[in-house]
Amino acid sequence: MKKNIDRREFLKTAASAAAVTTGISVLPGCKGSGASSTADAGTEASGEMTYRTNPKQGDKVSILGYGCMRWPMTKDKDDKDIVDQEAVNRLVDHALENGVNYFDTAPVYLQGQSERVTGNALKRHPRDSYFIATKLSNMRGNYTFEEAEALYRKSFQELQTDYIDYYLLHSISGEDVFNMRFRDNGVIDFLMKEREAGRIRNLGFSFHGNKEGFDSLLALHDKYHWDFVQIQLNWVDWTHAGNRNTDAQYLQAELDKKGIRSIIMEPLLGGRLSKVPDHVADILKERNPQGSVASWAFRFAGTHEGVLCVLSGMTYMEHLQDNIKTYSPLVPLNQDELDFLEKTADLMMTYPTVPCNDCKYCMPCPYGIDIPAILLHYNKCVNEGNVSQSKEAENYRKARRAYLVSYDRAVPKLRQADRCIGCNQCSINCPQKINIPNEIHKISRYIEKLRRDTL
Repeated sequence: MKKNIDRREFLKTAASAAAVTTGISVLPGCKGSGASSTADAGTEASGEMTYRTNPKQGDKVSILGYGCMRWPMTKDKDDKDIVDQEAVNRLVDHALENGVNYFDTAPVYLQGQSERVTGNALKRHPRDSYFIATKLSNMRGNYTFEEAEALYRKSFQELQTDYIDYYLLHSISGEDVFNMRFRDNGVIDFLMKEREAGRIRNLGFSFHGNKEGFDSLLALHDKYHWDFVQIQLNWVDWTHAGNRNTDAQYLQAELDKKGIRSIIMEPLLGGRLSKVPDHVADILKERNPQGSVASWAFRFAGTHEGVLCVLSGMTYMEHLQDNIKTYSPLVPLNQDELDFLEKTADLMMTYPTVPCNDCKYCMPCPYGIDIPAILLHYNKCVNEGNVSQSKEAENYRKARRAYLVSYDRAVPKLRQADRCIGCNQCSINCPQKINIPNEIHKISRYIEKLRRDTL
């Protein structure tokens, strides 16, 4: 965090549109727009979807991409959680009707259901009306060529297609991981041949890791000719990624140097930038009363010209409609608005939330704990001011009751934090590098103190 900011002082400052001057540079290559933030006012999109061109084949890709990790769920006849195929069909239909043509999935999403339901929904439309992105998710310890090839073949079967437009090596942090999962077993050589044969149109990777790891992967560009790279970019991680990941400002600048287009994941940090602390939400809404809190994040991600597509996991129709509105057309952020968000990001860093993006890579827990629900509930209470430091806090009684009541509603008793034994199987696959047992135990101790009224 660059500096501590007095919240009352910042709120007062933010009330004046031109008063914020923190000195952030314009994103390299972006054209600052002088258009007002209220240009997208109204309930419907004001124009046509914005598209970016992939220079390799000339693909016209919608800047809004559909992330298929958060499809709506329902229950089957045995009370098992399954993806709601009918709801997915409606969402896909509406997305295509409004210009969204990029759909990103993976074998591990939604406990293995995402590729199948996404394929079912897309198969109902002409194949040349959309682009499919999926991943080689050999992340569970079996790094044989046979295992990787089986995952690859299954993706074609689940997606009901004979070619994949954008294929990714899933979640690699550096050359050491790349070698173990893709080079030493011959997988990358196989995938390059598949690209030559046209069954893969574009080959890239998704990245979570430190600067050295990213540099080592980009150094392989001359050999493997990455067509695109998927990175985490948002208005907080632009300069505040910390030790979890690499600042997006650096990632995007390095891709620009090599002329590699980026696909953006986590523009909302798993929804956290649409569910910001109430104080921050007030600031964003005061600056742009007509726009949603989420629209700030999507405009920020799309402002950079090196970005090919911005992914969003839109569970509900209202999320899809709001994002279509933001990008139809995109009004890039101007310099004053970029400065404003940098100042707001500084403020966000003062809130002690857990950096969980609800990707569910930590699941299933062998002991039945609902890890994402516990962490997201804690973050929600932080944002709403319902986490107290002591019994002497002014709103302690109200906050205590709000936390405990909502916790029991959000997380079933047998799936709560006190059941964690610290086996650490969850942390291995966390792309945000969270020490999950440590966070779960802290929350468990906090809840126990609330219940005993001994905080």
